[in-house]
Amino acid sequence: MTALEKATGDVVLKFEPFVLHVLCQELQDAQLLHSVAIDSGFRNSGITVGRGGKITMAVRSTHCLEVPLSHKGKLMVSEEYIEFLIHVANRKMEENT
Repeated sequence: MTALEKATGDVVLKFEPFVLHVLCQELQDAQLLHSVAIDSGFRNSGITVGRGGKITMAVRSTHCLEVPLSHKGKLMVSEEYIEFLIHVANRKMEENT
């Protein structure tokens, strides 16, 4: 809270979820890993094939959070709401594990 009160610009609380990039030799390998990731709850997962044929499978979670807290130095939310957001972000971190 002390740091927020001293802020002069915009402050955003941002939590980014787990991301794992896996380089795959064959497309079938990437497709199998993609199926496992989706079945495990990593719904933002996907396969990318680069120009050189490099196949990358990205395992991504949907547990993101981005909330503005202040604008131009003015706190836009209550301390109680910030405590709630911290609890939500910590819970998302546990879900990542």
